[in-house]
Amino acid sequence: MTMLRTLLAAASLTLALHAAAQTPTADADRYLTAQMQRLRIPGLSVAVVKDGQIVLARNYGAASVEFGVPVADDTVFSINSITKAFTGVAAMKQVELGRLDLSAPVGQYLADLPPAWRAVTIRQLLSHMSGLPDITRAPTVETDEEAAWRWLREQNILFKPGERFHYCQTNYMLIQRVVNQLEGRAPNAPLAEEQLRIAGMNHTAYGDAYTVIPKRAPTYRWQWTGAKVQGYPAPSSTDASTLTAVSERFLPFRRAAAGMNSSASDMAHWLIALQQHKLLNDTSLAAMWRPVAFNDGSMGQWAMGWQVLQRGSHRAVGMTGGGRAGFFLYPEDGVGVIILTNLTGSFPEDLIDKLASLYIPQLPLAGVPGLRIALEERGFGQIASAAADIERQYPDQPWQENELNDWGYRLLSTGRAADALAVLRFTAERFPRSANAQDSLGEAWLVNGERAAARQAYQRVLELHPGDANALKRLESL
Repeated sequence: MTMLRTLLAAASLTLALHAAAQTPTADADRYLTAQMQRLRIPGLSVAVVKDGQIVLARNYGAASVEFGVPVADDTVFSINSITKAFTGVAAMKQVELGRLDLSAPVGQYLADLPPAWRAVTIRQLLSHMSGLPDITRAPTVETDEEAAWRWLREQNILFKPGERFHYCQTNYMLIQRVVNQLEGRAPNAPLAEEQLRIAGMNHTAYGDAYTVIPKRAPTYRWQWTGAKVQGYPAPSSTDASTLTAVSERFLPFRRAAAGMNSSASDMAHWLIALQQHKLLNDTSLAAMWRPVAFNDGSMGQWAMGWQVLQRGSHRAVGMTGGGRAGFFLYPEDGVGVIILTNLTGSFPEDLIDKLASLYIPQLPLAGVPGLRIALEERGFGQIASAAADIERQYPDQPWQENELNDWGYRLLSTGRAADALAVLRFTAERFPRSANAQDSLGEAWLVNGERAAARQAYQRVLELHPGDANALKRLESL
């Protein structure tokens, strides 16, 4: 009898261990550990929210390489442009209170703007359709706000508001001033303090590399030391890179666009507060996550401080920051995933959908997420067959040009020139009437040393968009 009990106990233990090995937590551990090794990420923290509860909170690697400090639950990371999502919430709160009209021109709220700026709407600012010049190009942007502002006012507007997308930090500088004026605060006051209080985000703070923030991990990047082509790592070079520290400066007037620092657990509590309508009501959330249309009626990928991506019949709304932090919330599924790292260029947004699928079994890994997962397993030389498999499995799910293009450029920036070329060729094939797709393809051909193919791509740009300045410049150099 004793022997039987021992055998039964051993069998039960084996079954329990096998079951544990199949849990989402175990799958997440395996996946993230493998990705950290592939991407050479020093430290990473992840949190998953489901139905108002934190169901996964894991930490990996070193927060500080220099001191050998491991990542912990209270480790704080720089989240850069994820700050824009907090700014979107702050702006929508003013809409909810009846103080701010998304359709109103910004000149209705700020009197000291150049005449050409005044008709830009609040909605166009939040969705990066303003056409305004970018404050980050000002020579004194990191040292002198007044001089940067003077420089900015002297620049020409880039295009008619609402005509196209242009990621621009000026937009959020103006939103910061508008919201603070409505609240009766100083123009450069931080916008998210009330959100942090309501969500209980005790480890979250504004600041930059010059600010002392407890428990904050340093930020790193792999600095390329080999040859470059068009500013990108040369594909023929060996892996010549060194881990270096990153130092960033965000003066207070830019901290509606970037400058927040947070932990994965704090971000999880913020998503829960949003889901439970502690920060905005349901109507405001719906408006904040509604993509904005261009003047021609075509739909953009941005809403009010948030990106909006389709995952089959599911939505993913969220934001990324600094090439090292990202989160997606899947509103209809009640799931949110946050991944924070201390490595610029790790692009953790590329990992989020795979993790989300562990908690949303019905989430279709179609489109770019499915293709990305397939190619990391099969190799980028199999892009045609992998895409065909996805199209057969999900015939009603269209490819998203912007998402493909962004992915291609991320691959270029991390030295994966051949992989980037495969993705950008695929994009140009699927969107043959897109001048932007051909322009990106031309750049990829150049980085891969194929000048004749690059010339052909830029000539195609001119056919689609006569007079295109970048294509003319590239062809002249070729």
